[in-house]
Formats: sequence, C-alpha cells, structure tokens
Amino acid sequence: MASDVAPRRQRLEPDERRKQILDCAIRLFGERPYADVSTVELAREAGVARGLINHYFGTKRDLYLEVVRAMVIVPPSDQMVPPAGSLRKKIDWFLDWFLDMVGRHGQTWLAAIGAEGIANDAEVQSILAEADDLAADRVLAVVGLDPGASDGAQLQAMTRAYGGMVKAAVREWLDRKTLTRSEVHILLRQTLLGLVKDVYPRVVGEE
Repeated sequence: MASDVAPRRQRLEPDERRKQILDCAIRLFGERPYADVSTVELAREAGVARGLINHYFGTKRDLYLEVVRAMVIVPPSDQMVPPAGSLRKKIDWFLDWFLDMVGRHGQTWLAAIGAEGIANDAEVQSILAEADDLAADRVLAVVGLDPGASDGAQLQAMTRAYGGMVKAAVREWLDRKTLTRSEVHILLRQTLLGLVKDVYPRVVGEE
C-alpha cells in the first residue's frame, strides 16, 4: 500500500536518482498490476518530481520495461564467476544466487516474467527472449560448456527449455506455495546435473 506521506526529497547524483526511481518502481509494480500504478504515485513514493521520471525513463511504459529488464536479465559473465570445485558445487552456487534474487523480489519477478499489463507488447517479448538466451548462456558457462561451439545451438535450445522449468518451479514456490525453496533448489540442481551428464551428451551425440 502506498505511503500517505511522500518521502523527503534529497539531492542525489543522476545515477543514484535513477536507481532510486527504479527501485521504487520495482517495489510498486510488484505490489499491484501495471495499470494500477500511476506516475504520480511513483514520483511520490520515490520522493522526486514527476518530471524526473520522464527525464530519466520517459513514459510509464518505458519505466516498466526497465523494471522487466532489471528482473530478468542476468548480470554480465564477468560478474558471475563460479567457484572452483565440482560441477555440483558450481550449480549450487548459481542456484543460490538465482533463488536469492528471486526471493528478494518475489511478486515483481513473477509479474515481469508474465509481463502483466502489457504482455502482448513486442518490446516486452523481445526483452524476455533476450533474457532467456542470456540465461541459457550463463548456465552453460557455469557447467563448463561453450554455447559458441558447433553443437551450441542444441545446447542453448535444451537449456532454454530447462529455463521454462525453472520459471514453473519458482511459481510453485512463490505463488502456489506448493514447494519450499529447498525443494526447488534440489529439483533444479538434480535436473541440471542430469542434463549435463546424460541428456546433453546423448542429444549432441545423435547429431
């Protein structure tokens, strides 16, 4: 629920101000559908003039697209260096990072992957498709496979399919409450281990 008292405005550097607005938008769009959040409310909750939202992001739609991007685009590979050790250790590390992030943003992440309110928007679909491709590449890198290899297209396709299972499992945890985080972690880890050790070699070997 929105606060009745607007936060006191502070002087911030442009990057800090932009992040402040984006963080507020991430929270509000997680609490209510896209259509129910106004730029007036976004400005009030962020403690900024409404014009600053237009200055930094453009329209409400443009701001929502940035929220979607922030929720679904994985960080660059140089920011996600897996630890040394076994394949299981690397997968556990990646899943811990992912489930921590999803757990923090909960309903906003669910709304973003469903793109509630503007689900048929071509730009939203482009962001979600880009996110699926990048996530597949990150997963392959974590498990030591090269998406740029000759069999990379098959590996990426299978990993994108795994990504669909990841989204469904998180919905069971956060939305339906039918699985715990620990159970989701085990499900996703064991499935990925099976893909790497058994499924990937079989499919690629048949090419």
